[in-house]
Amino acid sequence: MKKLFVLAVLAVGFAAAASAQEGYKFTDQKVVKTVPITNQYKSGTCWCYSTLSYLEEEIMAVGGEQMTLSQMWVVRHAYFDKAVKYVRLHGNLNFAVGGAAHDVTEMIAKYGIVPREVYTGQNYGTELPEFNEIDNVLKAYVEAIIKNGNGKLTPVWQDGLNAILDTYFGERPETFTYKGKEYTPKSFAESLPIKMEDYIEISSYTHHPFYSTFILEVPDNWMWHSMYNLPVGEMMQVLDAALEAGRPVAWGTDVSEKGFSRTKAIGVIPEEVEKNSIGSDAERWGKLTDAEKQAMINNLEGPMKEKTITQEMRQEAYDNYLTTDDHGMVIVGTATDQEGNPFYKVQNSWGESGPYKGFYYFSRPFVEYKTMDIMVNKNIVPKEILKKLGLK
Repeated sequence: MKKLFVLAVLAVGFAAAASAQEGYKFTDQKVVKTVPITNQYKSGTCWCYSTLSYLEEEIMAVGGEQMTLSQMWVVRHAYFDKAVKYVRLHGNLNFAVGGAAHDVTEMIAKYGIVPREVYTGQNYGTELPEFNEIDNVLKAYVEAIIKNGNGKLTPVWQDGLNAILDTYFGERPETFTYKGKEYTPKSFAESLPIKMEDYIEISSYTHHPFYSTFILEVPDNWMWHSMYNLPVGEMMQVLDAALEAGRPVAWGTDVSEKGFSRTKAIGVIPEEVEKNSIGSDAERWGKLTDAEKQAMINNLEGPMKEKTITQEMRQEAYDNYLTTDDHGMVIVGTATDQEGNPFYKVQNSWGESGPYKGFYYFSRPFVEYKTMDIMVNKNIVPKEILKKLGLK
């Protein structure tokens, strides 16, 4: 890392020195063509919004047209499958709105997909998704089914589940017309220039062997879906190869870090405060209290020294619940800050908010440290890594 974190003395109001940084300034390097920012609003469906944006950008990357696929089509079917599995397991499964990127590709493979204009999935009167009521209703329903007291399930309980889902999301069309052509959800999925079987997920943890598949043990992986395990350096190599090829990357990550700011749309992994004294600024830094030092770092007032991430750090954070499956987004490009430090440009699904209108910047150390998993098209994975994974 270069010398970062330049301190300046404020003239008024402080007995000790404080920061006068101008803040982060980013320069985009290589950015893929993106679809418009979406807004999941009051729903925990980042996994769906982000992955569909990712797939829509994949479609454009291979020469297809820009389109908006129905998020709620996927969510509705995932709710159904999750409810069935929850009942089969007597309630011993995470039944919540969360999910993962593979939920989307698996639902499309199983149920097809439709454009959003065909199925908005908001049959309950609000412009943006609001899920508190439906989440509570569905949880109460499946709990009632499990505890029905009859000693067995009725043959119509899934009909009741579908009735609830149809009421909130709307009835599913068997056929529809899009741009003058008639489709079924299955035939529309088959018409897309991308195939769901080409998409793989990659993670990087040492409690399973590298170059094998494993089920990532997080609550939102209710499907018990397997992903490939790579050393962190090779996982990052795959990520960089995708962006270099003009392809986006679906990103499952943890945004509970102190170095993440929603308002500033930045994510970093700062080095310990004692190590942020740089050159001639060390004396002024030394006059600050620990609280003042930490506040300057937490406020992300400008480029700062970040931790060097190791495989062991990743594993320790995962094992101790310091890295959790918080959020899904799309990595759409590379960037640098004003000191030349590498960042990734990331597309979020919280609407066009923040200083970058729905986009965020995460440092390379943040991505190395806090990535739970990535989804990529296997055809962009470097050949030597494909061979290690036993893929063609």
